[in-house]
Amino acid sequence: MESNTLARRAARLSAIMPESEHGGIIFGSGDAFPGVLPDLTAAADVALTKYRSETLQYAPRPGLPELREWIAGYMKDDGANVTADDVVVVNGAKHGIDLVCRILLEEGDSIVVTSPTYFTAIPLFRSFGVEFVEVGQDAEGMIVDEVADAFDAAVKQGRRLPKFIYDVPDFHNPTGLTTSRRRREQLVEVASKYGVWIVEDSPYRKVRFEGESEPTLKALGGARTILVGTFAKLVAPGLRIGWLSAAPEILTRVPQLKSDGGSCPLTQRIILEFCRAGHLSAHIDKVQKLYREHRDQMVAAVRRHIPEASFAVPHGGYYLWLRLPDAMDGDELARRAARANVTIIPGSKFFAGRRGGPPKNFVRLAHSYSTLEQIDEGVSALGAAYHSMTDLQLAGRTAS
Repeated sequence: MESNTLARRAARLSAIMPESEHGGIIFGSGDAFPGVLPDLTAAADVALTKYRSETLQYAPRPGLPELREWIAGYMKDDGANVTADDVVVVNGAKHGIDLVCRILLEEGDSIVVTSPTYFTAIPLFRSFGVEFVEVGQDAEGMIVDEVADAFDAAVKQGRRLPKFIYDVPDFHNPTGLTTSRRRREQLVEVASKYGVWIVEDSPYRKVRFEGESEPTLKALGGARTILVGTFAKLVAPGLRIGWLSAAPEILTRVPQLKSDGGSCPLTQRIILEFCRAGHLSAHIDKVQKLYREHRDQMVAAVRRHIPEASFAVPHGGYYLWLRLPDAMDGDELARRAARANVTIIPGSKFFAGRRGGPPKNFVRLAHSYSTLEQIDEGVSALGAAYHSMTDLQLAGRTAS
């Protein structure tokens, strides 16, 4: 197909298909561990018998009222002052992000993202014709002073401010960092000062292994924050149930842009019955314990097999973000790992628009899906692939 037959939003995207991850050891996608997926049989039975006339019909576009009420209570328990009217159910977090983009973005707008940022959101944002303002991170998370500097520069130069700031403040994807309370308060203050929205992507918040939770950005500054929540990382990704919580000027427009005729009422009712029966708390404990073991196993394996890699040990979430020596190529490492039947994602995919191209010496490893034995086996194979590259570099230096 000739590129001029495509819409701009499609033509600006790379003509590639996502790589499949069937077989081998998977450290690529953040899939749930099969053994932690809950038994939803009883909830499904109730959904398909007692609530059949609801679950096999079109759903209300904002979501089932009872589920919205439950989510509002869940958020209130986490410190956010919201009601059911402040919640709209969507088909997972990325659907929510897409809807926010459709409401806020025009061709030529800019948005603020961390460098690196969530890689599957990048083409979604790019499809709306945005420019990326990338800001750095340190041990406290997003460097808010860089955000303020970018806003000040835009004002002084008479340019439009970015439409929103996008971040994953809890167990950031891919770095695993958690934004400190001080930085969260600074971010809310900067966004309020300049009238810029914050999009708070919060899939991993309850997947915490140690330490105390920081307040959500929504709890600290609800008026300018759009929270994107999901049950994918905590309960089951295949249910495709997430939610948005935002100010009325955003939220009242969301249902009008939903093309799904109302998110699936069957899966909404299943998750509601599971949560309302009191199963979620015990399930969270199980998730935290299991993924803590997976993280610890992967940390130990990386230190054993790739001691040259540096990384921050995350206090939750699904990922390790490895920084390799500067001369190493994470893209080539991913190719060699694939030949050894191990899937990883090169770090270059997580940088939105860096001038001069993305840095190559990073890779992301997901510990969530594989067994403890597979983590050991896979990291061992990854280490062998890594050292095959260092041996080649050494041979090249020796020959020269």
